Formats: sequence, C-alpha cells, structure tokens
Amino acid sequence: MITKTSSVHWEGRGKKGQGQISTDTEALRAYPYGFGSRFEDDRKGTNPEELLAAAHAACFTMAFSFACDKAGFATDAVDTKAQVRLDKDGEGFVIGHIGLSLEARVPDIDEEMFQAIAASAKRDCPLSKALASVPDISLKATLLK
Repeated sequence: MITKTSSVHWEGRGKKGQGQISTDTEALRAYPYGFGSRFEDDRKGTNPEELLAAAHAACFTMAFSFACDKAGFATDAVDTKAQVRLDKDGEGFVIGHIGLSLEARVPDIDEEMFQAIAASAKRDCPLSKALASVPDISLKATLLK
C-alpha cells in the first residue's frame, strides 16, 4: 500500500484569504494559492484544478508507458497535456470536463494498437478511476513518427 501526503495552510477570509500548499517530497513547499490564482489571472500561485490536471497527466502518461511496455513496445517519448474545466453549478462549481491530449513516439506500433493502449491507459490509470464522477473525460492520442 502506498500513501502520499500534501498539506494546506490557509489564512484569511474567503476571497481575501491566501493558502499555501506543501507536499511531503517538497516538490511544493508553501506554494501560494488563492482566489486570484483560481478564478482570475493571477499567475503568482497555483490552484486545485491546475494541480489536478498535472496529477492526471502524470498518472495517465505512466499508465500509457507501462501498458506499452507490457504489450512489448518501448516508448521513446510521451507528452501529455491535461485541461481541467471548472463549471458553474448553481451556487458552487463542478469539474465538468477533463481533456487529455497525448503525443507519443512508439516505434513499431501501428495506429490501431496505439489507440487501444491509449484508451486502456485512460480507463485504467488510478486518477481516471478516482475522477469517474467527471461527466466527460476526453482523449486525443497522436502517434508521432
């Protein structure tokens, strides 16, 4: 069993408050976030959706590479982008869409096998499973030559 931990410290009230996110590995150490970095264009901090996008892209990419390896194909290069859309939902918000975009160089694989492995990685990566309540998770997979 594997357990990973992050923590948040928040000070202040609502929109005027400011938080700091830290991870046990210190990849993030008191990294700022708040209303401005989540709902406005403040680039001085991060936000939960950006972190979720990074986590999903990382998880999916590893799942894809491992699935290729299991099927006998080496991955030369794999690049994934994830976009997480936060939609208004009554008085609150909901994650309405996650778009995964994969570009990969995988020698000796044909398009059909590439697409099948990409689809299975999207379905089987732990974060995709954890995010099953998101109404739409799309995948655009491009095999590079």
